[in-house]
Amino acid sequence: AQREAEQHAAARREQERQAAAQREAERQAAARQAEARAAAKADATAEAERREERLKAIGRQLNEEADRRDAAARAAALLPSSVSTVRRGRLLGRIDPNAELVRYAEAWARKIQLNLTFDAVREPASQPHTDPVVTVALRADGTVESISFVRGSGVPALDEAIRRVVHSQAPYPAFPSALARDYDVVEIRRTWSFDMAIRLN
Repeated sequence: AQREAEQHAAARREQERQAAAQREAERQAAARQAEARAAAKADATAEAERREERLKAIGRQLNEEADRRDAAARAAALLPSSVSTVRRGRLLGRIDPNAELVRYAEAWARKIQLNLTFDAVREPASQPHTDPVVTVALRADGTVESISFVRGSGVPALDEAIRRVVHSQAPYPAFPSALARDYDVVEIRRTWSFDMAIRLN
């Protein structure tokens, strides 16, 4: 009987030892999983920070390029009349006494809206932004003289994409003879908005 009791006691001690070993193994496995999750989270955070820094650098570069272009356009616009004799027409909305100017601006807008231009702005337009107000100056032969932002979108990549869209569709139709008699350059100001396409209002 004593030997049997000793055997039972030994069996219990072995069971307890195995249970303790199992708990320790589970604890260590949980600790390793926690460390792995923490390391993965740290890696993801670091990668997100690196990506954000790259985007900021790109944004700064695009802003600097845009500022240089806009400064050049403003400088050209400020040339005295003795130097610049270009006849300029301006359409600040969609209504003007000059019907030829209105028709030309509508045709220009349709070319941008109806062509496959939305892909160029899809990604930056998905970011929170303000609808930009943009003035595009077109020469009589349909080439682009300048692009200036009355109000930027707040997303440098979107502003740059708008510039690319305008240039990608050039040259635009040459001025009709009735319009060319009055103007060498027309400036068309529109508000750009984006849903499933580009809208010029």
